[in-house]
Amino acid sequence: MSREALTKASGEDGTGFDSAYANRALVLLSVVAGLIVYVDIMLTPALPKIVAEYGVSIDQASLLISLYTVLGVAVIPVFGKLGDIYGKKLVMMCIMVIYVVAATATSFAPSFNLILASRFVQGVGLGVFALAFSLAREQFPRNLVPRAQGVISAVQVAGGALGLLGGAVITNGFGWQGNYHIAIPVIAVLTALIFLVVRESPNRKSGVRLDYVGSAWLGASLIAIVLGLSEGTSWGWTSTPILALLVIGPVSLVPLTLYERRVAEPVLDLKLLGQRNVMVANLLIVSYGLSTGIAFQAYVYALELPPPSGFGIGITEVGIYLLPLGVVLLPVALAVGSAIPRYGVKPFLYAGSALAMAGFLLISTYTSPVQIEVYIVVYAFGSGMLTVSIQNLLVLSIAKSEMSLGTSLNTAFRYVGQTLGAPTAGALLSTFVASYSVSGHVLSLPTRAAFQYCFYVSVVAFVAVGLLSIFAGEVIGKNQDKGHDT
Repeated sequence: MSREALTKASGEDGTGFDSAYANRALVLLSVVAGLIVYVDIMLTPALPKIVAEYGVSIDQASLLISLYTVLGVAVIPVFGKLGDIYGKKLVMMCIMVIYVVAATATSFAPSFNLILASRFVQGVGLGVFALAFSLAREQFPRNLVPRAQGVISAVQVAGGALGLLGGAVITNGFGWQGNYHIAIPVIAVLTALIFLVVRESPNRKSGVRLDYVGSAWLGASLIAIVLGLSEGTSWGWTSTPILALLVIGPVSLVPLTLYERRVAEPVLDLKLLGQRNVMVANLLIVSYGLSTGIAFQAYVYALELPPPSGFGIGITEVGIYLLPLGVVLLPVALAVGSAIPRYGVKPFLYAGSALAMAGFLLISTYTSPVQIEVYIVVYAFGSGMLTVSIQNLLVLSIAKSEMSLGTSLNTAFRYVGQTLGAPTAGALLSTFVASYSVSGHVLSLPTRAAFQYCFYVSVVAFVAVGLLSIFAGEVIGKNQDKGHDT
């Protein structure tokens, strides 16, 4: 679409649309979302060095990854609700300031426990994603929203794909703290630019108070669920703490739903969650998160573990082999975002799930690292389509006054799915094992079948995505369902 056409477009119908401003805001929101994903992932390759430097166990070091997600998932819905009440930009600024301070503390922490504490606080950064999607939704008229959502999704995914490679390269050259010393100034500058450039959302619920009891209750329940899922392998799935967390977390949501029915502005908004497209989008993102959580762990282990179980590739080389994932996802997400206004979201939901299924079926037949690299491209096409179409299905179905809460809950569901995927892959890889002689030592390692089962479960998850997509109402394009013109 030409610049002239963009400038003539307005509001939901084009009136008063400032394309130059909207595109500046979109660039800033996209980059900050992608950078936070990058910072999240970049510490993963550094875990072995942290283990050696601080004399901690691998399980202790893994807490740097899991606790980040635990807090993030717990506070995402709260930040979303605060954004709808007080302003999305204001809440984003508060998150970014906390995030920069926590990241700085992580990079200079003198002990592992302080690193763990500051990294835990960094989890607030996950709240930025929903606010970025929501602010972008408000900058563009309806027919240009898919393109904007596609840009943010693409940059976000690219950040994740680059995080593993960039984190490994920087850690090898400058130590794990070097990752933070390079990223923090960039995040600080982006925070200042967003403050100066991005306008506050006009869609606020003035006079509404936050549901403090519901927020704390929901946060505690989500912490129990995510902590139980993420630490089950380390603590033991049958241990009393894990069983307690996995029982108390979900069960506590039942009385919470009863309580929230009586609250005027609930943080667990059952009316919002009960909307057809919102429900479908949340189910889709859980299945998507589950499949990617399983697959990412499976193909990283397949590349890293010593032969004959894996290929014995170093973490930097693993990042290179996975680089096509981000390289392909970026243009695909951009293209799909531009095509959705004409064709709608449902064709891309169907095509994306089919391609993702095909990609994982192909990966299950791998015999070399190069084949994994090539087959990931097929999956990347499908994943790019799904990421953008699910996000647009959601944001084009929700009223602007509830945008932050709706997208925040969806983000929380995605991370719950990913967190569930990791132990699923771990269970399969630890169940189907065989004894191999490696460098004179007998090791119990996953069999080829273990990796295949991981990819098969991912295929089933994408089958579920395709079937669930049938129940979605079209939100844009010539086949748009009546009633989806929010």
